[in-house]
Amino acid sequence: MKPTPEPDDVTAFFWRGAAEGTLLVLRCMVCSYLSHPPDVACARCGAVELEPTPVSGYGSVYSFTVVRQAFDPAFLREVPYVVALVELDEQPGLRVLANLVDVALDAVEIGMRVAVAFEDRGDQVVPQFRPSERPAIVS
Repeated sequence: MKPTPEPDDVTAFFWRGAAEGTLLVLRCMVCSYLSHPPDVACARCGAVELEPTPVSGYGSVYSFTVVRQAFDPAFLREVPYVVALVELDEQPGLRVLANLVDVALDAVEIGMRVAVAFEDRGDQVVPQFRPSERPAIVS
């Protein structure tokens, strides 16, 4: 079985949301800035009043790499695979690191539109992304 992250007091909301099929990030209740990965204070204003907030799960590939060597035996059957930094539509700079699935390695490119997908790993559900035809949200 592939390893999964261990939720803690700061990240538990994120993993509960994933288990329910919802991608959650933190919203600052003072300045409305969206943050990921989870932290104890707002990355913009430093406020500690943060609230888990659902996001659409749509975004674009900001950067990616192809992993060609398994550093954990549980990933041997997955190699090669893509790890992507996905910029979510809700806010410039709001990025999530995840695997990119259901896509040929040579088809992945910067700017590619993607949508969240959830992989059940037994004790944990892990957000991943797959290609999407949905255009970017214009705000």
